[in-house]
Amino acid sequence: METTHFDVLVIGFGKGGKTLAATMGRLGKRVAMVEQSSKMYGGTCINIGCVPTKSLVHHAERPGAGSPGERHRTAVEQTRALTTAMRGKNYAMLDMLDSVTVITGRASFLDPKTVRVTAGQVDMLDLTADIIVINTGAVPVLPPIPGLRESARLLTSTDLIDIDHLPKRLAILGAGYVGVEFASIYAQFGSAVTMLDPAARIMAREDEDITDAATGILRGAGVEFIPGAHVTRVRDIDNGVEITYEADGATHTLAADEVLAATGRKPAIEGLGLDRAGVRTTPSGAIEVDEVLRTSQPHIYAIGDVNGGPQFTYISLDDNRIVADQLIGRGERSTADRKFALYTVFMTPAFARVGLTEREARERGLSVKVVEKAVADIATMPRAKIVGETRGLMKFVIDSETNLVLGAALLSVDSQEMINVVALAMRHGVTASELRDTIYTHPSSTEALNEVLAGPPVR
Repeated sequence: METTHFDVLVIGFGKGGKTLAATMGRLGKRVAMVEQSSKMYGGTCINIGCVPTKSLVHHAERPGAGSPGERHRTAVEQTRALTTAMRGKNYAMLDMLDSVTVITGRASFLDPKTVRVTAGQVDMLDLTADIIVINTGAVPVLPPIPGLRESARLLTSTDLIDIDHLPKRLAILGAGYVGVEFASIYAQFGSAVTMLDPAARIMAREDEDITDAATGILRGAGVEFIPGAHVTRVRDIDNGVEITYEADGATHTLAADEVLAATGRKPAIEGLGLDRAGVRTTPSGAIEVDEVLRTSQPHIYAIGDVNGGPQFTYISLDDNRIVADQLIGRGERSTADRKFALYTVFMTPAFARVGLTEREARERGLSVKVVEKAVADIATMPRAKIVGETRGLMKFVIDSETNLVLGAALLSVDSQEMINVVALAMRHGVTASELRDTIYTHPSSTEALNEVLAGPPVR
């Protein structure tokens, strides 16, 4: 079989991989981009992750004409149109570069320098490269619950965003960040949503006052949460599915139309042949990398979700910057430079956080003061009243000695934007007093910082 050589081979069309491929291609390097599915050009984010889910959030939050089912169907159709257009643009971004070749097929290492790409039953192509970058992302985890995998009513997050019908009764296994986001979306569309989780609280890693506020918002939207629920069986019944679980020392059953498994994602390494490449993995199944994202093979890098880091598209983009600096820069950037990674859960209103929780700060023995305020009580934030979204809570954990912000939890309208300001301030050592006394535009959500940070410590 003929072998084609490239300067750079990228496996996976995700955010970091496509950006790196474009950068190297524009420099005249011969680049191969291998993606296993034409439906995934552009990666998880635009096709089955951030973009479609946030599009559904947008539609769910806005009342429209027609029945709940018609509203949902319109949202799905418009979301499909959006992701289709973005997928085409992402493909064109690389295809227009003469030195970049996009190859659709499954990649598997034959040895550390050679990758075989297969498409269908007979098409095969062997590629070699000086530099290989693995960017295959992550896939949903299905817990080993009897009957779950076999259920015709089982949905993953990928499935749920693309179904045409609105489930009348939706059961969600897992009350973490993904489960909460989907619960909020589908409750607003009109589904009767029930979340089940072994933990006592939703988003259990967050502080209790935050999860209490979020739980109140979800319950107000009609979501039922069953804490301490250990699911023991799933079985299909007439026109639905029956979920058996144990809670409070008793066995219970719950009937639903569909069941969403929102129990996490794991690095997508199956079929890559990493053993043949001599690429080591961690006990959790991620590709092992160092601070510059090199694997156990110095010419092979792993970026994005597959390397076991935070599963966010903006982390994948930053991974690209680190690898690019190794290949064409000064080789100074590393994951050690990455401070105060932030995240947002797009429930309604959105929840965004950066830095330490209050619990984490106290467990580290830090001397802290906590300021917090309900959004409805923030007089200097009229935007919340203007847009009719006054639910939520803002909380800051501040170092008592240095006056630096150690962490922030914002459950409020526009929190996904405000958290970027707070994180930037934290990275550059801006004190809580400086954030408090800064001039912000009016009316904006950010000006809430003037009032919240001026309040007396609650603890």
